[in-house]
Amino acid sequence: MNNINREIQSIIKTEIDKRRKAMEAGEAVKDDLLGIMLDSNYKETQQSKICSNKQHLAMSSREIIDECKLFYLAGQETTSVLLTWTMILLSKHQDWQTRAREEVLATFGNNQPDFDGLNNRLKIVTMILYEVLRLYPSIVATSRRIYDCETKLGDLIIPPGVVVSLSILHAHLDPNVWGDDAKEFNPERFSEGIAKATKGISSYFPFGWGPRICIGQNFALIEAKLVLSMILQRFTFELSPSYTHAPTTLLALQPQHGAYLILHRL
Repeated sequence: MNNINREIQSIIKTEIDKRRKAMEAGEAVKDDLLGIMLDSNYKETQQSKICSNKQHLAMSSREIIDECKLFYLAGQETTSVLLTWTMILLSKHQDWQTRAREEVLATFGNNQPDFDGLNNRLKIVTMILYEVLRLYPSIVATSRRIYDCETKLGDLIIPPGVVVSLSILHAHLDPNVWGDDAKEFNPERFSEGIAKATKGISSYFPFGWGPRICIGQNFALIEAKLVLSMILQRFTFELSPSYTHAPTTLLALQPQHGAYLILHRL
């Protein structure tokens, strides 16, 4: 793992150094995450040179590398498995696949999906994605470490150094919150939003919760809606007979033997 991490850092650092040399040579900044960060950093550094009283807010190379790893690795993996489980469940539940397709076609027709439609008009697609994230959250647990001083958590006093692990999966399948059909695929439960579905209890947190909630949650959902909409515009799909249902956790919750699907062009 350490060797892989060093290799990833070396690859990203090489790209950063190449981009910086291009910027110093006056080349246009590339319009992607790394380009935006480097451009912002460069401007911040230049401003700090001009104004000595200005607080220096530029990121270090290590911080830029960590941001790239977070967005490109963690963000890509989690969104891809969300789409994978969505297609698996819509293959199993053809009625919901039909409803989602009808909504997408009514919203966009055969045109490229636009931001307003993705963000505001796909109620059924949103319900489906929420339910997929409930049953198959990309990350099944999250942890928090107690650092400087003891912390009160309900009736518990937790000393420094203790790591508290929260099971997202168990919270999402709790029948006391979700009812006797907690393990069943039923997007209708989100028809009036998350707060109504959870009865106001903080029992749904596929992107984490609190100050460290995933910074990319809105982007991930828009991305998932966009990809799913474009698939539904073009294909119907079903499970292949060779599909074996075996969820397993590596970095994210994913189908152990892959997701074998049969697609039919519309």
